[in-house]
Amino acid sequence: MAEKNTDAHVGPNGQPISASRRGSVSKSAGPFQTEIEDVTNVEMTDEQSRKVLRKIDLFLLPIMGFCYMLQFLDKGALAASTLLGILDPKTGIHLKGSDLAWCSGIFYFGYMAWSFPSAYFVVRLPIGRYLSMAVVLWGGILMTTAGCKSFTGLMIQRFFLGVAEAAVAPGFSLITGMFYLRKEQPVRQAGWFIGNCVALILGGLVSYGVLNIPNPAIPHWKLLFLIEGAVTVAYGVFMFFVLPDSVSTAWFLKPEERLIALARTLKNKTGIMDNGKFRWPQLWEALRDPQTWLLVLYTFCVNLPNGALTTFQPLIIKGMGFSSLKSILLGLPMGGVEIVFLVITSFLASYLRNARVLLMIFNTAVSMVGMVLVYCLDSQAGRMTGLVFTVVFAMNIPISLSLVTSNVAGFTKRSIVSSMLFVGYCVGNIVGPQFFLASEAPVYKTGLASALAGYSFSIFFLILLYLYYHFENKRRDKLYGSETTIDSDQELADELSNQTDRTITSFRYLL
Repeated sequence: MAEKNTDAHVGPNGQPISASRRGSVSKSAGPFQTEIEDVTNVEMTDEQSRKVLRKIDLFLLPIMGFCYMLQFLDKGALAASTLLGILDPKTGIHLKGSDLAWCSGIFYFGYMAWSFPSAYFVVRLPIGRYLSMAVVLWGGILMTTAGCKSFTGLMIQRFFLGVAEAAVAPGFSLITGMFYLRKEQPVRQAGWFIGNCVALILGGLVSYGVLNIPNPAIPHWKLLFLIEGAVTVAYGVFMFFVLPDSVSTAWFLKPEERLIALARTLKNKTGIMDNGKFRWPQLWEALRDPQTWLLVLYTFCVNLPNGALTTFQPLIIKGMGFSSLKSILLGLPMGGVEIVFLVITSFLASYLRNARVLLMIFNTAVSMVGMVLVYCLDSQAGRMTGLVFTVVFAMNIPISLSLVTSNVAGFTKRSIVSSMLFVGYCVGNIVGPQFFLASEAPVYKTGLASALAGYSFSIFFLILLYLYYHFENKRRDKLYGSETTIDSDQELADELSNQTDRTITSFRYLL
């Protein structure tokens, strides 16, 4: 679907939009509560809009990107610790059978348990401060891993770690929707998600460095959790002072630049000004929307292999005949492959029409081919090559988040849909590792087969989602006329109406 004039600062006649369409920020208002006033003495040019966009990119993306890198680094610490001695009967925690799989799964139970409460609090509370406190909490909980002495203690710790981390990715997705146009969002979602890719590389280097510390006072695996947790706590404190709660509180923008930033995103029609009140009708609509369930089912299926690969990937590599040190280093290329595919697909998703869902199908297919190589080949080089490409599907996460921020209107509805996506993410990550049976180590044939099934079903649901968007747009064009017939005043009224994508007649889905 072609986007019509999505640069909010340009009217249908190509002239700059006057401040009468921008609004001014009320000093007494909460997040996103604005008063639209006729400020006729201010005009917004293309250059002014680009300057504001550059400032938002410069300040916002590094803050979120570094935080997301820490989150994946901390999430992968359990897998890395399997090579640093956490399974050692003398200096580690005695785990047997499927205990490791459950330690991975319980994290996502906690993540899932807090998803819906978080969806409520992220609307009701200042989002920047809420996310910052969550980061401090998760860093502190991560450090307590070093004090765990039993399977039960580790399970409790992992559950609350999942609770603490649950707010971050959905919260970053909502912040991206606040500050960027719909066509700009895939690249910006990728801008902070690249922290995930960097963490795959950096995590291996950190683990390698910790493992080479000679005769530490405490076991290497405990050092890993203490170091990464302490860095996370410090960064959470930093975020508290620099991550804005809304466009109107963005400290790095001048007052007039905040107005421009707000005006730019009005044409998203996704309810960027509808924050501060939880709207229950939008909750019920989210639960009835076919788009929601197709995204959730896709997310569940594609994460069947994700949880298993995150936890068992070092053991799979070691099972190919490599030492612990080499197994750590051989995990580094996965981060490089992710960066390449992230850059390519995010830019294509931004600049090609109707390409987002198709690119997600492509990434998933690449991962499925990689898993086929791991499952079918006997050679060490062939299986290792396949394993490197099994992670490409993860590059769909920023694209799927951009679908939510672009295609779900209404702040409450969008927060609910984001939370439901992460529930699907959690359930997939809980179920997936259970197929990796300890009795099948180090080959894990049943687990690899479940991963192949997950990739196949996820492609199926993506095809259904693409068809749904296509036919729904056609239906709306037939009922209400083409999007090109809708004038800018109507689009502004749609944004301020606090309606949803299902009720705004001018809304068209991005494919």
